[in-house]
Amino acid sequence: MDPEAVRRTLEPSASAAEITGSATPQSAFYDPFVINGVSLEAAEHGRVLCSFVVTPRIATPAGYLSSGVTATLADQLGSAVFFSSGLVTSGVSVEIGLSFVDVAAVGEEIEVEGKLLRAGKSVGVVSVDFRKKKTGKLIAQGRHTKYLAVSSRL
Repeated sequence: MDPEAVRRTLEPSASAAEITGSATPQSAFYDPFVINGVSLEAAEHGRVLCSFVVTPRIATPAGYLSSGVTATLADQLGSAVFFSSGLVTSGVSVEIGLSFVDVAAVGEEIEVEGKLLRAGKSVGVVSVDFRKKKTGKLIAQGRHTKYLAVSSRL
């Protein structure tokens, strides 16, 4: 496992164009927008722990963490878990499911833990839990399934 590879995945310091290699950075604006402010606290084999503070930038007009931001973080952090397990690719998303059980208001610190559940020859699954850091109360739980097989060079 390369902790720096995980860190680079989660804390991009480059522009969206540099991150994606795309000439149209606006097509990849959302992921760097959401990841900005996420801190990597721990990375070990098959597990990634991050935290962030809910800011108005990632909140709904009512002042709660946006469900779209939560889904994006489940995608990004779920991918980082595959890198933390030593895989050379994070694969392609097959399914992302989220259950929302509470809200997080602007100013609250959130802890996100991603754990590898299974990495087979072609499919891998991770769980991603979002908790209020102060109380440990679960606010959302996600499961991310990815196709991991390396594509053919035919």
